[in-house]
Amino acid sequence: MNPELISHIKTFSEELFLKVQTYREHIHKNPELSYHEVETMNFVSAQLTKLGISHEKNIGGTGVVGIIENNHPQGMKCVALRSDLDALPIQEENEVAYKSDVAGVMHACGHDVHTSILLGTAEILCKMKEHLPQPVKLIFQPGEEKNPGGATYMIRDGVLKSPEVEKIFALHVFPEMNVGEVGFRSGKYMASCDEIYLTINGKGGHAATPHLCIDPIIIGSRLILELQQIISKKCDDKIPFVLSFGHFEAIGATNVIPEKASLKGTFRTIDEKWREEALAEIRYHIESIVTAHGGTVDLEISRGYPCVINDERITNQLVKKAESILGKNYVHELPIRLTSEDFAFYSQKVPACFFRLGVRNEEKGITHNVHHPKFDIDPEALKIGMQVMAAACF
Repeated sequence: MNPELISHIKTFSEELFLKVQTYREHIHKNPELSYHEVETMNFVSAQLTKLGISHEKNIGGTGVVGIIENNHPQGMKCVALRSDLDALPIQEENEVAYKSDVAGVMHACGHDVHTSILLGTAEILCKMKEHLPQPVKLIFQPGEEKNPGGATYMIRDGVLKSPEVEKIFALHVFPEMNVGEVGFRSGKYMASCDEIYLTINGKGGHAATPHLCIDPIIIGSRLILELQQIISKKCDDKIPFVLSFGHFEAIGATNVIPEKASLKGTFRTIDEKWREEALAEIRYHIESIVTAHGGTVDLEISRGYPCVINDERITNQLVKKAESILGKNYVHELPIRLTSEDFAFYSQKVPACFFRLGVRNEEKGITHNVHHPKFDIDPEALKIGMQVMAAACF
C-alpha cells in the first residue's frame, strides 16, 4: 500500500480520535435493542449529513446506507464497509461517565464501537476521496443480535445493489486481544448457528407412583445424553461443531412429576453440508427418543446464521495493508470460532472479510469479554479500527 496513503490515514485517525470517542460514548449511553434502533439510526444520519454524505434511512428497518463517490463511472462496482447498531438486554455494571442510561440495556458486544469507527472511517475517506479507486458504501445495520439477523433485511432491501457491491468488510471488537492488534482468518472462520426449542409432553402424577406416569424429566435427560452421542458419532471428526442445551425447565415438586418439560439449545458448525445433515438427524432422533419413551414432542428448529467465510484474496490483501500500518507483530492469524455472526449472509453473497480488533488493556482493567455487564474497551482501539477499515478501500 502506498506509504503516503498510510501516512494520511494515520494522521486523520489521530485528528478524529476525540470526535469518534464522543460518538462512541453517546451511542453507549443511549443503547437500543435489535430492530428498535430508531434514535441510533437518526444519530448516524445526522453525522453523515454533516459530512455531506448522501444516504438513506430505514433500510432493513432501522438501517442506514451511505455512499461516498468521486466522479467514478456510473455503474462502477463499490466496496462496502459494514457496522451494526443494536445493543443487548444486559444491565451495565461499569461505573463510567458514559454508562448506559437505559435500564437493562447495554452495548455489551461493542456495536457502539463498530458504528463509531465506521463514522470516523467515513470522514477519513471523505478527506481522501480523490484517491478512492471505487465508490464506498457505508452500511449501518440493525439487528445483528437477533434472528433472522438484520443482514437478511438489508440484503432484501437491496443493500448489495445500486451500486453493486464487489467486496465487503467488517470488524468486531475482540477482548481476548490487546489494543493495537488485529486478527484475521482466511476461509471458514465462524460457525452457523441454529436454535432448538422443544416441549416434551408426558403424563404427570405422584412421584411415589412413577409407573403410572410418563416422566418428561427423565425423557429430557436421556434425550440430551443420547443426542450428544448420536450426533458426535455421525460427524466427521475434522468438522468442528457443538450441540448444547442451555435451558431445561420442568416445574414439578418433590412429590410431583410434571406434565411437561421445556428444552432450548443450539447447534453450531463450520460446515454447511454437515449443518443440513445434522439438523435432519437432530429432528429425527428427538422425535424418535421422545416417542420411544411414551411421550410426544412439540419441536421447532429455528434456522439462524450460516458460516462466515472470509474470501482468501481480499483477506490476504487486507492483512498486508494492516501489517504496513501496524507492523507484522501486531497482526495475527485467528483460529476457527464456533460463535456466529449475521455478517455471514453477506459473505455468502459477495467476497467478504470479517476481522477482529483488539480492545484489551489489563493495566486499565479492561479485560471482560463481550456480553458481560462490565465489558468495555480501551478507546485507543478506535484509531486502529479506523485505520484498517479505511485501508480496505484502497
